[in-house]
Amino acid sequence: MADTAAQLVDRVLPEVPIRQWVLTLPYPLRYRCAYDARLTGAVLRAFIRTVFGELRRRARRHWGLRAEQCGAVTFIQRFGSALNLNLHFHTLALDGAYPYVVGRGQAPRFLSVPPPDSDDVARVLAGTARRVRRLIEARAGDEDDALARDEPLLALLADASLRSRIASGPQRGLPWRRLGDRVEPRAAEGAEPDPESSARVPQHGGMSLHADVAVPARDRRRLERLCRYVARPALAHERLEERTDGTLVLRLKTRWRDGTTHILMERSELLERLVPLVPPPRAHQVRYHGILAPGASLRDRVAPGAAIPRPAGRGTTALDPGASDRASAMGREPVQTSRQPNASASSGAAIETARIGTEAKPSTEAHLPSADARGRSRRLRWASLLQRVFEIEALRCPRCGSTMRLIGAIEDPVVARKILACLGLPARAPPLAVQIEDHAVESWDFDQTPIDDEP
Repeated sequence: MADTAAQLVDRVLPEVPIRQWVLTLPYPLRYRCAYDARLTGAVLRAFIRTVFGELRRRARRHWGLRAEQCGAVTFIQRFGSALNLNLHFHTLALDGAYPYVVGRGQAPRFLSVPPPDSDDVARVLAGTARRVRRLIEARAGDEDDALARDEPLLALLADASLRSRIASGPQRGLPWRRLGDRVEPRAAEGAEPDPESSARVPQHGGMSLHADVAVPARDRRRLERLCRYVARPALAHERLEERTDGTLVLRLKTRWRDGTTHILMERSELLERLVPLVPPPRAHQVRYHGILAPGASLRDRVAPGAAIPRPAGRGTTALDPGASDRASAMGREPVQTSRQPNASASSGAAIETARIGTEAKPSTEAHLPSADARGRSRRLRWASLLQRVFEIEALRCPRCGSTMRLIGAIEDPVVARKILACLGLPARAPPLAVQIEDHAVESWDFDQTPIDDEP
């Protein structure tokens, strides 16, 4: 999660305004897209084309220029807050467009657009619904449930997860057990929906679209937090607890409108809910679109990693010919780097140390992925990732404060025990302590509607 977010911020997403578009699908389409990679790709393409069309229209209206180059990165999430199968799209789209015609060797100028209003978001949702409807009608002849035919158990678990039912055991077919407090529910049963919420998140044919989250151009730290959020795993360890009777309690991120705060389950039920969340093989869960696609001709001019010079050889100074233009377009100064024979050993782990009592900020070189002799980008080193996520300087010497360099790894347990004993440290890891507490919450009967990923 953190490594992917760092890769996107450092190498892919340019320093322009970025908006998150979240599209949820109706229940029948979630089941079909869960294990049909072609259908998922077609639905996603229909959504991206509609978003790009809206961005081009607003760019022409605001700037009076023709802008055709849009870009986005989409994360396909398969889970809801209750570990239910809820396939939906988180798209990080550039909030604007680039002109179609660009001078040779020049960085294109980004044309930002004002934030979309409720009518613009509703227009995108309606256009997506029309495209998806035509797509489903074209596939009307292919109604055979291939998943139920080839993988009946997996189809049973997916269907039960969508309908919020227990899939196996003596309580098979019963709804999930929910816990919570009804003292001050957010919305009473049978009450009309909040008009502000409906205008902010339009609904159309079982689909909904949310586009209120945006990140300014220069706020890279907030953009990285947003990338971590969309790339997060299905389950956080601190949300799952064990009760004294052996059952498990899953705490929701936010209380639902009916007052639900926890989901009660057996151990076998946890496995039933985790299985449908595993994506099918050879199905990419991160997609790149438009000018950010790997084969886009202008990606090397707009991506932030394009301004980083590639190594030109040992003992030489390299400067990318187009780095000056790209750096000036993004508000940066051209950077020159000198590559020494042993520089690769510590380049990715270089860290700026601050004075005592102040926050230590990692250097740019520690944040950026290192490159090998062929210029191919690598992932962040573990020490740089710890500094970036948790602000822990793992390579900082506690005595002198300078940066340490990794010399070797000791894997022999006998040698490791001798070294630890010589340093006066324990030779074994501390035992794991599991905190067991019983939630003093009351349960009640809910309606039989499926659980959706809603606060």
